[in-house]
This record gives sequence, structure tokens and C-alpha cells, in this order.
Amino acid sequence: MSAAEAAPVSAAEAKSLFDGFADTPVLLLAVSGGPDSTALLVLAARWRAALKRGPKLLAVTIDHGLRRESAREARAVKRWATGLGVQHRTLRWNGAKPAAGLQEAARAMRYRLLGDAAHAVGARHVLTGHTLDDQAETVVLRMARGSGPTGLGAMARISPLPANRENGILLVRPLLDLPKSRLLATLAAAGMSFADDPSNRDPRFTRARLRALMPLLAKEGLGARRLALLAQRLRRVEATLELTADAAVAAVSEAPWSGQGAIVLDAEKFLHLPAEVALRVLGRAVARVGYEGPVELGKLEALYEELTGGGRVCIRRTLAGALLTLTGVGLTVERAPARSAGPVRRSKALTTRQYDRRRLRKGQ
Repeated sequence: MSAAEAAPVSAAEAKSLFDGFADTPVLLLAVSGGPDSTALLVLAARWRAALKRGPKLLAVTIDHGLRRESAREARAVKRWATGLGVQHRTLRWNGAKPAAGLQEAARAMRYRLLGDAAHAVGARHVLTGHTLDDQAETVVLRMARGSGPTGLGAMARISPLPANRENGILLVRPLLDLPKSRLLATLAAAGMSFADDPSNRDPRFTRARLRALMPLLAKEGLGARRLALLAQRLRRVEATLELTADAAVAAVSEAPWSGQGAIVLDAEKFLHLPAEVALRVLGRAVARVGYEGPVELGKLEALYEELTGGGRVCIRRTLAGALLTLTGVGLTVERAPARSAGPVRRSKALTTRQYDRRRLRKGQ
């Protein structure tokens, strides 16, 4: 570790991290009590104390109720926040916990509770302590899951708060370019303690297993900064592809998209789009009219491969609550019949005559 990576975060650096929010009425800090979020609390409090006027800070701790120590840790965070002149609230995840996908469920509930708290106090920004190390781990995790450019772009510094997008609340990660080592050094210099969550090292969880591999990857040149740079470049690619997809939607659509009505695309123009752009257009159309949530990339790719396979006069498929029909003229994407009324089954490729006969029999 270089000397720079072991140095505490200076007051000048802290100012640069938070100054964009000096005119914000309220900032909500998500503070679990771990080293990263505790450093966020310390740095934000110092920054605010140096201002004559600035936002009110509210630290919020989510007690998931998954460990015996969680309530005690929440009380410790309250003491630290109070000592720094920051108001504090503890919110609890009550009720039954899932046996599978526990970390994902906890994450979703955490963001929901944080969003509710932000909305209640009029905060438009929720700040978290995600670090450069977290960014690198996210890239590796998404590589392991086979993510495309969107997923490999990992975390942005500012993005809509998950589970609260309709409220316009933003998730801010001001420490995303800082390694954890510098936050630990900051806490040591301030004489601040922090909580240790053993689940971060629990091999039952994928992220914990991948975290244990990070030192080995760093020895091969895949350190946190290199992986974060990859994410940054892919976010640049992602922005370009999204603009290209915007133009493609206008070029291949026979009419503007509105509401959840059927979307009709010019089949010839659609099939001549570059594959990545066509996938995005297709995904947007399915997401617009479907009712089963986000479209899985793998399933979208499989559908696209079938649509572009050639040799089939008519293809009719369902995906994520959307019904897609490809003929020689157009690709229609419309809302699929509700499952309670009987789902549209995957059908084999049909000739035009067979397809027309089936439509007449079903009164379509």
C-alpha cells in the first residue's frame, strides 16, 4: 500500500466531496456503524461544521434484526452522531425474513426505509459510504454473473435511489473514489471506533467470497483502481449506446410510443440494427408494455437470436408480460394476456396461413 492510500482524508478533500450539496436543505446519511459509513458521518459532520450555513444532516441506521449485535450497534451510531452534532434515527426491518436471497432482500428493504425517511424530512439526497473497494467488488461480482455493459458500469456517483425512483430521491456515493484504507486511516486519526459486521466475511455470501479473492487479483494487476476504471469506461459506453438507442427507437417505430398500447416496429429496419442497439430497443419495448418487471438480459438475448434467426415467416413469443409477434412486415410488442386468464404459450414458428387461422379461431 502506498503512503497516499494510507493517508487520512484531509479537510480540503472533504470539502470537495460535499460542497456540491451546500445549498441542499437536508442531507440524509446512511450510517450502519461500519468503517465506511462511520467515516462518511465524520467527514460530513466536519464539512458541515466548517460552514456558516448549510444543510441539516440526519444520520439514519437501519437495524435489519439479523444479528444480536445490531441494536447495540445502532445505539453506538446514535452516540457518535450526537457527539458530532448530527441528528440520528434508527429504523427497523420488522417481520419475517426470507430463507433465500437474504442479502438482496435486506438491501431492498434498506433502500425502501431510507427513501421513506428521506421523504419524511424533505431530503432529496441519501448519502452512502460506498468506496473504491466496493466498486471493484461490484465489477467482479457482475462479471461472474455475466452482465453486459450496463451492469459492468457498476455504481455511479449519483443515481436514483432504488425502490424510491418515483419520489425523485437521489442516491449519492461521495466516497466512491476513495479506498477503504484511507477511511480507516481517517477514523484512526479521529480516534473513532466502528462496528465489525462478520457477515462481510461470511463465505455463504457471494460478495464475501469474491472479496477474499481481491488481493490475488490485485497482484495480477486487477486492483481496485483498475477495475473502477473499467467501470468508468463502460459507463461512458453505456451513455453512448443509450443515445444511439434513442435514435433507433425513432427510426424503426411506425408511430410514437404512448402509454402501454401496442408498439409496432418496422421489421426490416429493426433486424438491420446493430445487435446491441436492437437489444436495447427490444428491451425498452418489452419493459414499456409488459407487466412482469425488469427484463432479464439472457432471456432478451435468446429472444433476439430467435427473431433474427431467419427462415421463419411468423414468430410469436411472450417475455416479461409482453407478447411479441414478428411477421415479414412488422414486429408488434403488446401486453400479454394476464396469467389468471391463461398465459399465451410458447408456440412453434408458424406459417402466415397457420397464424391467421389461429387468430381467427381465437377472435383476435
